Amino acid sequence: MVEVPVKIYITNLLKAAKDSAPSLAALRSQSKADALIDLAKRIEGDADAILDANKQDVDAVGKGLDRTAAKRAVERVRITGDQIKEMADRLQRIAELPDPVGSVTEMRTRPNGMQVSRVRVPIGVIGVISEYGPDVMMKTLALCLKSGNPCVYRGSAEWAETTKTLASHVHAAMTAGGVPAGAIAIVERPDKDAALELLRQPKLVDAIIARGGLGLQKTVMEQSRVPVLAHDGGISHLYIDEGADLPLAQNVVINSKVQDPAAGNSVDTVLVHQAIARTLLPALVRRLLDEFRVEVRGCPKTITLTGSVPISGHMSVVAATDEDWNRQFHERVVAIKMVASTDEALSHIASHGPSHTDAIITRDYQTAMRFAQTVDAPAVIINASTRLNDGEEYGYGLEIATSPFRTHARGPLTLDRLTCEKYVVLGTGQLRQPHPVPVAYEDAIMLKRPS
Repeated sequence: MVEVPVKIYITNLLKAAKDSAPSLAALRSQSKADALIDLAKRIEGDADAILDANKQDVDAVGKGLDRTAAKRAVERVRITGDQIKEMADRLQRIAELPDPVGSVTEMRTRPNGMQVSRVRVPIGVIGVISEYGPDVMMKTLALCLKSGNPCVYRGSAEWAETTKTLASHVHAAMTAGGVPAGAIAIVERPDKDAALELLRQPKLVDAIIARGGLGLQKTVMEQSRVPVLAHDGGISHLYIDEGADLPLAQNVVINSKVQDPAAGNSVDTVLVHQAIARTLLPALVRRLLDEFRVEVRGCPKTITLTGSVPISGHMSVVAATDEDWNRQFHERVVAIKMVASTDEALSHIASHGPSHTDAIITRDYQTAMRFAQTVDAPAVIINASTRLNDGEEYGYGLEIATSPFRTHARGPLTLDRLTCEKYVVLGTGQLRQPHPVPVAYEDAIMLKRPS
């Protein structure tokens, strides 16, 4: 059997998604919730088959790599029964969230009695290109469904078999729940051009979301003919001011880096005021290296202060390069730099952006407020972990991504941010004044006027 060319394959998926948009936008909230609950039950009930499929992916990903690289790849690709249960739990939580579609964000009555409302509606067909695993896929599809947006999802080929098994459950749950055919689609072709085709069809795709590293972000921003709603780009900085609470600072740095090193809001650069560096840095660096196996890249002053000399079998601070201050690491790597003042910290952040999440540890209220007002970032956090820049942590529910852009929405893209607004106006015959007078009537008046 001849395989359909990838361009035709993607175009067909997108056409089906586009055709489903009106029906999905009008789908009852309860129907969407029921489909998600059914999907949660299906994947939890078929955990063994999903794990078997994942084992095939794990076996494939390690082939041809050296031992260290293979170990990292296997750790990245492998999923567990607990993770499948967490996927199901997330689907349940999304099902229970308030449906944003149709909610009225503002209503006003004009002097002529006309009622003007702003109402939330779906954005449209969303194309998602992701390098992340099945947990991100399931959350993404659920949030798109709940917000009424058809979604065509292209994931990483590393999880090909896992994705195929999950896709069968997604299709079954959507069909049983009355979700329009084609509204939720998973690209099962491994071709790299499949991702590019999603970027090249502005008539069929309304917005793109990219989830992954710098290479994917760069490709999407350069190649897309479709508006990019969000990608995972941006450096996360943490500045520790002079006089900061040192135990608090240590805990915040460790949580910001280690809680989930691959996350977009995992801290990349730590800036330390030189007034407290001697007290803070040696103990902090030792904990990062020895307790949490984090690779530390330091400025010359940091290396001198911590006395880091390479010892066989032990990790030590390595010299940071100029590129390191511009890198979003997405792994157990952090860059540390000593600064002479808050001004220098602010200048560094401004010079090495754009930012994803910026945080400050300080006891000084004026410094905190100045930092919050000056730093240009989607989120500024004071005396807390950068990992808290998250829709659910803010109390708005699960997010699909975090947007660094100023247009449409900035920060966590939660359910309400996956909608746009339209005006709905209720009238009782109101007319725009002055009401036009028939030309024949004007002519008659002119004839009667004295010369």
